[in-house]
Amino acid sequence: MKTNANALYPFVPSGPDFDLAIRFFNAIGFETAWNAGDIAGMKWDNAYFMLQKYENKDWQENQMLTIEVDDLEGYYAELVAMDLPKQFPGVRIKEPTDYPWGREIHIADPAGVCWHFRESGA
Repeated sequence: MKTNANALYPFVPSGPDFDLAIRFFNAIGFETAWNAGDIAGMKWDNAYFMLQKYENKDWQENQMLTIEVDDLEGYYAELVAMDLPKQFPGVRIKEPTDYPWGREIHIADPAGVCWHFRESGA
C-alpha cells in the first residue's frame, strides 16, 4: 500500500441515554467536537471517536478500546476524585493493574463499553 493510514475513528454506542454519555465523556477528558443529535464527534488531543445514539447490549458489553495517556496514575487519581460511579450509573473503574503488555486502568462507561487507559510508551 502506498497510502498512509492517518487516523482511526471507531463508532461507540451511547447506550440508552445519549446526553448522559456525552456528559460522561466530557467529564473524563473528551470534548464534544460536534453534535448532530444522534451522533457526536468526541475528541481528546489525538484520540477521536464517534459516539452514536444507539443501544445494543451485546455490542456495548463486548466492545473494548484502548487509549494511551501521559500520566496513568495522575489520571486515575483525577477519576477517583470525581466519584464517577455516583454521577453516572453503571460506571465502574478498576484500579491501575500491571499486565504483560503494560499498566492499565479499565473504565466501564454508562453503556458498558470497556475503555482501557494505559501509560504512553508502556
